[in-house]
Amino acid sequence: MSDHIRWGILGAAGFARKIMAPAINAAQRSRLVALATRDPDRATPFAAIAPGLRVHDSYDALLADPEIDAVYIPLPNALHVDWSIRAAQAGKAVLCEKPIGLHAADFDRLIAAREASGRLIAEAWMPAHHPQWQTVRALIAAGRLGQLHSVTGAFTYGLADPGNIRLSADLAGGALRDVGVYPIGAFRYATGTEPEILWADAIMENGVDTSAWVQARAGDIRFSFHVSMRTTRYQSMIFEGSLGRLSVMAPFNPGQYGQADLHLAIEGQPLRIISFPDAQQYALQVEAVAATLLDGADFPYPLEAARGTQAAIDAVFAMLDGKGVSYGPK
Repeated sequence: MSDHIRWGILGAAGFARKIMAPAINAAQRSRLVALATRDPDRATPFAAIAPGLRVHDSYDALLADPEIDAVYIPLPNALHVDWSIRAAQAGKAVLCEKPIGLHAADFDRLIAAREASGRLIAEAWMPAHHPQWQTVRALIAAGRLGQLHSVTGAFTYGLADPGNIRLSADLAGGALRDVGVYPIGAFRYATGTEPEILWADAIMENGVDTSAWVQARAGDIRFSFHVSMRTTRYQSMIFEGSLGRLSVMAPFNPGQYGQADLHLAIEGQPLRIISFPDAQQYALQVEAVAATLLDGADFPYPLEAARGTQAAIDAVFAMLDGKGVSYGPK
């Protein structure tokens, strides 16, 4: 391995083209060098981002390319586990879109593959790399909010395309798997606690949850969140304690949804706004992979951390299944 990481991407997904390919090239010590797609036309915009891009006509061909150190996997959810394992077995580090697994047991397979191959396998949960969330966690740990008692979250948007893979039960779509990982993961990351699911409800369309509402608790902390693919664009995370409130104004897509601002309201004190206008969480995520591979640094969001979020989603599904709701492949 040289002084930088050479990346390949499995598939020409729109998110990879719009967000992750530019992030890879913007990140320090990383460079996009290859793409796997059967359609040469879909490779054209990637080549504009990365001149000299090598285009492979299959995923296996890209994994066999000896000039690639790491792969980014933006495939449909149902394909994440198998291709992550195959990539690690081929000697590549892996950064796979969330959810990297569909059930907590999938994470056990991925951890075993990571240990057997000696290669990094990580879920691309980008908030863990953004300084606003590192600040949220530090403020709570320092007791700035006092005794934490309530956390509320939301991540909603409108999905108009009926052919979108997020609406496919066979490909493990649904709002909980697509964006439920964000409020659950943010709660766990910020508080260091594990939520116990108490109540859940969902709206189903063709075997896929398009909206869901969940209530949980962790000790004395109450946690509730709402996710949807059938309403307006909205994101929020609010932490309330005995001494004050912390509002994360653009918790999950800062820069695209709004500026990364924290509003810290402590009783009897002026509102404090903590801003992170320049942080690029996707590039920081790529740089974290480079730091792990080149410097031996611990990856900030290992599979063990991601597994806890999936366990909570599994518990939501189990509660909904008890109401006679079916959730696609298992």
